[in-house]
Amino acid sequence: MSKKISLLVVDDEESVRDSLHNWFLEDGYRVACAESAKEALALLENDSFDIILTDIKMPGMDGLEMLKRIKTLKPDAVVIVMTAFATVDTAVQALKDGAFDYVTKPFDPDDLSHLIRNASKQITLTTENERLRDRVVTLENVEDIIGDSEAMRNLLKEVESVAQSSASVIINGESGTGKELIARAIHANSSRRFFPMVSVHCGALSESLLESELFGHEKGAFTGAVYNRKGRFEMADNGTIFLDEIATISPKMQIELLRVLESKSFMRVGGNKTINSDFRVICATNRDLKKMVDNGTFREDLYYRLNVVNIVIPPLRSRKEDIPLLVDHFIKKFCTSMSRNTVNIEPGAIKRLQDFDFPGNVRELENMIERAIVIGNGKEIKVKDLPLNKDVAVSQVESLEDLEKRHVLFILDKYEWNVSRAAKALQVDRVTLYNKIKKYDLKQSS
Repeated sequence: MSKKISLLVVDDEESVRDSLHNWFLEDGYRVACAESAKEALALLENDSFDIILTDIKMPGMDGLEMLKRIKTLKPDAVVIVMTAFATVDTAVQALKDGAFDYVTKPFDPDDLSHLIRNASKQITLTTENERLRDRVVTLENVEDIIGDSEAMRNLLKEVESVAQSSASVIINGESGTGKELIARAIHANSSRRFFPMVSVHCGALSESLLESELFGHEKGAFTGAVYNRKGRFEMADNGTIFLDEIATISPKMQIELLRVLESKSFMRVGGNKTINSDFRVICATNRDLKKMVDNGTFREDLYYRLNVVNIVIPPLRSRKEDIPLLVDHFIKKFCTSMSRNTVNIEPGAIKRLQDFDFPGNVRELENMIERAIVIGNGKEIKVKDLPLNKDVAVSQVESLEDLEKRHVLFILDKYEWNVSRAAKALQVDRVTLYNKIKKYDLKQSS
């Protein structure tokens, strides 16, 4: 055992205490003894024992009363009751009150050792499960949320506060600020963290595809529906559904979404069975939904249903003191993924980055650093490695769409138009990338 299991033996007979003390010491346990319930409870105030063996018949407080008090103080305590006066009623009562097991005197040392081993295994398994759950939470919280500026500290405080509820959330922010990252942080710090967070990029799907994606479909519901398929709402049961680019959904889908949010129930496309799902919804958009409500392109009732909590992510240009931290993070990230020795960045390059406005925000900075590491041959990123004064410089891009077009083309060329690899690098699915290629009429260089 990496940690000795501790036992407390409670019995008014000295011979029983001495025998059990010696048996369990030989088995490798840490053992303490008490001759009364009062003495045992006093010991439990200062020490935490894994297993407690208590006699039932003792002067003063009996073992069953002590069991109840222990379970009140420590519900997970493993208590084994023992007596020379066994009856069915006392056995049933002990188990009802939370005893792990019930044994009678005189004891067979082998049988008792086997019982303690079983109890020890349960304790070890429970401890391991708790450790693994903590590990899951730790892993889910190790995200690329980098920054020590006042704006970021305020944002993370807001995330921590919002995570404790199940209220709907709208995350507002410019393109590239990390809206999905914040959504994942909210989910990872919530009580739903042991269930899935399911993401849907609404802007990448047509109305019919989005309907099937959200609600699922039955076999034969439409051409190509060759099997039953769960929808994202169903997959997100007890967890969180993240609806990215919520402003792009059609009026029909707005009505459908409102109905689902109100009832937490829906039917698959082509189905007639009502499916219930308990999910939390988090949305993200880079548009002003309130203005869309005012001009009639987004339903007011849906807006207020979604906008219980609103989180605004600050653009990178308003927290430039975070740029050195982000640069250091991205250098380590890409050097590791490319199996290269970590490179440095010259102070002048950092200064130039801090003077840049970054219309594409953190995503643009990340791509700049990746590009600099790819094309740079030295051990240091220099100003000349950054696309700040070249024809392809982002500062010369007239719009965010132009910026996106240039960057998508750059990544496609970098991966020789391998769509799967390019989509992974851009952190989008292949359908989204194909839609971008079609939208911008991108062509592979000959």
